Amino acid sequence: MSTEESPAKEADHELVVILDFGSQYSHLIARRLRECGVYSELRSYSTPIDELRKDVNLKGIILSGGPASVYLPDAPHISDGLLNINVPVLGICYGFQELCYQLGGEVIPGTKQEFGYASVSSMPGSEHTLFDSLPDPFSVWMSHGDKVAQLPSGFVDIASTSNTEHAAAADLNRKLFGVQFHPEVTHTKQ
Repeated sequence: MSTEESPAKEADHELVVILDFGSQYSHLIARRLRECGVYSELRSYSTPIDELRKDVNLKGIILSGGPASVYLPDAPHISDGLLNINVPVLGICYGFQELCYQLGGEVIPGTKQEFGYASVSSMPGSEHTLFDSLPDPFSVWMSHGDKVAQLPSGFVDIASTSNTEHAAAADLNRKLFGVQFHPEVTHTKQ
């Protein structure tokens, strides 16, 4: 897999690494970060943890979506120790499912595949501020067949849809975040 970089790397640039699980939208994640002036690199999901740790400018990791199911024997998985690297991690779609699966949550086939727009609502009483600047509800793009049925210990729901109970969740202590929808596509307006 080639590495896609954005904008020009300098020694003092903060780095966000996107681990690619084969999503049709992975390059869009890099593009959205580039549009925000954030330097990013698109790398294979199997990038060794030691390779990530040696970059002192690493400030975050994004786990992309992908077409696989995390619970199948041949599913792609993150490197051991990745979730203990002590930088914020955002899982998008499959990346969110992988995050939950690796930490003891439950991922199952959905009763209904979602492909298209969905209305996301913040959870009542949620203290998380991730969606504070957005209208409630807000429109997003979903593209998944599996779903998180049970969150791992330490996670709290921060948003849901009529079909997806865990549309967004976070473990603030470990700086782990996940969304079932695709914020990188133009269909998700905010």
